[in-house]
Amino acid sequence: MPLNYETQPGDVDHLIADDHAIVERLFQHLEAGRGNRRVLVDQVSFELALHAFAEETVLYPIWPEIGMTDEHDDAEHEHQEIKEMLVTLGRGEPGQEEFERTLTRLMQVVRHHVDDEEQEELPEFRAKAGAERMAELGGRFLAAKRQAPTRPHPHAPSEGVAERIAGLLARPLDQVRDTLSGRKEEMATDASGLLTPQAQAIADAHSSLGPLPLQTLTPEQAREQPGPDDAVKEVVAERGLEGPEPVGSVEDLRIPDGAGGEQTLRVYTPADAGDGPLPVVLWVHGGGWVLFDIETYDASCRGLANKTGAIVVSPGYRRAPEAPFPASHDDVLAAYRWVAANAATFGGDPARIGIGGESVGGNMAPATVLQLAEAGEQLPLAQVCVYPLTTAEQFGESMADAADGRPLNRALLSWMAMHAFAGRPDAARDPRIDLLGLPAERLRAMPPTLVVTGERDVLRSQGQEFARHLQEAGVETTARHYDGVMHEFFGAAAVLDEAEDAQRAAAEHFLNAFGAAVAALPSAPRG
Repeated sequence: MPLNYETQPGDVDHLIADDHAIVERLFQHLEAGRGNRRVLVDQVSFELALHAFAEETVLYPIWPEIGMTDEHDDAEHEHQEIKEMLVTLGRGEPGQEEFERTLTRLMQVVRHHVDDEEQEELPEFRAKAGAERMAELGGRFLAAKRQAPTRPHPHAPSEGVAERIAGLLARPLDQVRDTLSGRKEEMATDASGLLTPQAQAIADAHSSLGPLPLQTLTPEQAREQPGPDDAVKEVVAERGLEGPEPVGSVEDLRIPDGAGGEQTLRVYTPADAGDGPLPVVLWVHGGGWVLFDIETYDASCRGLANKTGAIVVSPGYRRAPEAPFPASHDDVLAAYRWVAANAATFGGDPARIGIGGESVGGNMAPATVLQLAEAGEQLPLAQVCVYPLTTAEQFGESMADAADGRPLNRALLSWMAMHAFAGRPDAARDPRIDLLGLPAERLRAMPPTLVVTGERDVLRSQGQEFARHLQEAGVETTARHYDGVMHEFFGAAAVLDEAEDAQRAAAEHFLNAFGAAVAALPSAPRG
């Protein structure tokens, strides 16, 4: 669960609590006897190895300086015991007596360690070191994870007592990571056993591509890692399927962004376009405002274009941290206004426009509607929010039971917010982000809405809560939930039945609204 005091996403104590939540959920899978026991233990070992090195490098050297000597000594003693147990687990196999005994002991020690840190040591540290230091230490904590020991063991730096101590303490971690190196292709999969076979194949394919933990990287490094679309393409290729799904045409336009510059608007015309102006769907891609682009969500747009018979347009908005909040929101709003004014130039019908998106795209769609409503402008006829982010708070049960989810886990969610809201700590309370904080009278501006959620997704609870708020406000709302699937599943229709169903549900939702708009038009006078 989140800490019982307020933190910012990039604060060191916030990042530590995220790591704790991920490991606790992995423990729960092991205790329940589900999933791949070997991989789950390897993932626990990997998480704890990085976490221990970062704490020993960044956090613990400060504790004696501020009067936390006893806490420092206890924590380092527990870390040393944990690392020795990780080495034992790496050398053994599930089912062996020593392996299972060591695993049981590891869970006990880690849970005691976590309870001490979250209930006593981290609050004390924040109070003594000062809240203003937490973000700076958070940045160092992530940098330390990037530099965690690998084989061969690096020499300890020649300067800095903390670094020399960390170098000595890190030696058992080399053994842990050496053991795991032979199984690295499994480290990024979902080993919980809770995914459907098709979804598991996608998770395994993504892991086989060897992605590094995005939440430890810089944004530039993270953008170079394989994305969810690469995983789907891998499965498509393995099955000998053809891709991408053909459409009538794909064209990139240059349109204004929200800051006086330009952005790309990708325009997908369906395969069977038919005659006359077509309805338009503005589809907003995800990526936490930091990662991914219109290429990543190409499959979603192609599927929606063909299933709706509408022109789908996708804006390539600016991303953080180069352009932090509200740049992305401003660009999406600018794109909607441009489409409403210029739809006819690319064969669209300005009277029939829908809006939607995935992840943070599912946040920016309703945020755009709110701004249009406030300005008294034309609203979309329907919206679709696919696993939307609707609050910056760590909201609901899914923050615990999907903390370890792939490709989005709780630590990566915090990393995204840390960069997206850089320099804007007030952004989390902005109504464009905090959709769950909106009063009913503002929510009533929303058009008929479909909200799609998946079981193994940290955003599941807040998406479902948003649907409930809309329903209570009197908005025509449909909530569609899929068990056994992960965040970013919507674009995988080529190889995932739930994605195909979700795309069809989204298409039906838009088509109902577009059809109602046509039916409402006055009949032409008879001659």
